Amino acid sequence: MQDAMKQFLKHSRLKQGIQSVQIEEVWEEVMGKTIAQYTDKLEIKGHTLFITSKVASLKNELLYQKEKIIERINEAMGEKIIYEVKII
Repeated sequence: MQDAMKQFLKHSRLKQGIQSVQIEEVWEEVMGKTIAQYTDKLEIKGHTLFITSKVASLKNELLYQKEKIIERINEAMGEKIIYEVKII
């Protein structure tokens, strides 16, 4: 049953929405409480993670951590789903 669900999600448009929710669940653990507190929105489009924040200093910090964010999120998700990060 679990394999059937994985196959369904692999070919479904629901997959990115589910992955976005999963990333939101691990975001604080992966990036820390302060960053999570000031992050307004996380969204996946294709293999790009869009991070939205209104705090300029946080945006600047996230720009410097793009590679680390990709590495940590992919590790937490157990598969390579993020290839790029955009800060909005």
